[in-house]
Amino acid sequence: MGKPMFGALLFGLLVIPPVRHLMESVMIVHMLVQIPLLILAGFLMAGFFRKSFQRFWFVWNENGVPGMLLVVIIVLYWLIPRTIDASLENWSMEWFKFISLPFLAGIPLGDSWGKIGTLTKSIIMFNLIPMLGLMAWLYIDAPVRVCNNYLEAEQKMLGWGFLMITAGCIIYMLQYAFTDRSDAVSE
Repeated sequence: MGKPMFGALLFGLLVIPPVRHLMESVMIVHMLVQIPLLILAGFLMAGFFRKSFQRFWFVWNENGVPGMLLVVIIVLYWLIPRTIDASLENWSMEWFKFISLPFLAGIPLGDSWGKIGTLTKSIIMFNLIPMLGLMAWLYIDAPVRVCNNYLEAEQKMLGWGFLMITAGCIIYMLQYAFTDRSDAVSE
C-alpha cells in the first residue's frame, strides 16, 4: 500500500463520527493529535495529487513558496482558540476543518517541503518556535477559559503540551546546528 492510499485511509478513519467525537472530547487530543493527523493525511496523499495534476502544481507552486505560505496561513488559523470552539459548535466549521487541514495544508506541505531551500525551511522552523511558545503561554497563563467548550484544566494541559513541543523544536534545532553532517553530505 502506497503513501497516498495510507493517507486516504487515515483521513477516512479520522472522519468517522465515533473517532472524531473521541478526539474532540479532550482538548489536547483535539489540538495536538487530530489536527496534526489531518495534516499528515494530506501530506501522505500529496504524491497522488502531484502526479494527477502536474501542470497545476508546476504553475501554481513551482518553487514551493506559495504552498508553504498557504500551509502557514491555514495552520495559524486553526491555532486560534475561537476557531476550535467554532468547529465544535458549527457543522460548517467542522466541515471546513476536515477539508482545509488535509487539502489546504497537508497536500501543499507535501508538495512544497521538497521544493523549498534550506534557508526557507530554517526560517519556517525559527518562526514555529516562538509561535508554539506563545500558544503555550496563552493556554497556561490565561486568567480565563480561552475555549468555551473545554475546561480550564484542559486548557493548561494543552499549554504544557505546546511548551513540550517548543522545547523539542529548540533541542532539535540546537542538535542540528551543532552536529557534524559531513558524512551524510558525501554519501
